[in-house]
Amino acid sequence: MTVLLSFGHGYSARALTPTLLADGWEVIGTTRTADKAEVLRAQGVTPVLFGAPLEDALGRATHLLVSAGPGVEGDPVLVAYSAALETHLRPGQWVGYLSTTGVYGDHGGGWVDEATPLSPSTARGQLRVDAEGAWRDLCARTGAGLHIFRLAGIYGPGRGPFAKVRAGTARRIVKPGQVFSRIHVEDIAQVLAASIARPNPGAVYNLCDDDPAPPEDVIGHAAELLGVPVPPSEDFATAEMTPMARSFYAESKKVRNDRIKEELGVQLRFPDYRVGLADLLRQEDAD
Repeated sequence: MTVLLSFGHGYSARALTPTLLADGWEVIGTTRTADKAEVLRAQGVTPVLFGAPLEDALGRATHLLVSAGPGVEGDPVLVAYSAALETHLRPGQWVGYLSTTGVYGDHGGGWVDEATPLSPSTARGQLRVDAEGAWRDLCARTGAGLHIFRLAGIYGPGRGPFAKVRAGTARRIVKPGQVFSRIHVEDIAQVLAASIARPNPGAVYNLCDDDPAPPEDVIGHAAELLGVPVPPSEDFATAEMTPMARSFYAESKKVRNDRIKEELGVQLRFPDYRVGLADLLRQEDAD
């Protein structure tokens, strides 16, 4: 049987799961709480509490997906399971690591692609660079086939702007020249499935849509779709924001996605935020 072991089985990994289960895979997912483990079980996933022994799962896994984000102590999967991974990873085994386009740093609204040197502007971005390097080193030692997926801002069911717009809490923070790239979670899932079907060990892929856009435009369009007043704009320089929220504006860039199309044959289901938001609203209205 084909078996995916998913470390940190969260939003993106859950979007991939139905496709794999429909094809007869077993999906094993780690989680940190018993309550979340039962949710995974109800979704057809075999849950394992993170930190528990994983020798059996690693021995059976044909594919590994790593979604857990790094902390100041490093990549949590490598911290907890480095010895077991050294033993059980096999030459050519597909390993997917979900990283972030934050590794490229700030480019003043300019374009980046997978060949752009890594120069993160934030501590979070540097932790991702370090984690990518640690997984690259591990896979080089074991012969496993590492595939790195650098994700732009993720949205999708349950992660759209409509709730805040309806509640009147959405904010249109305007910083001149600021642009972000985005990716719908269903497009993340289809890229991962395409890579599994056409593995290319050592490959790096940017996962984003075709339309980098200012964040205030997305909020404004969501309000228009709902037929409510567009929230007033706020100047970034004077807006009250938490340090975490402000840090997201430290980088501005447009991310190219040619490689997922040319190498993996991916056709984005949601090529821009307008298509994605319209679909989310249709889903909400149908529920």
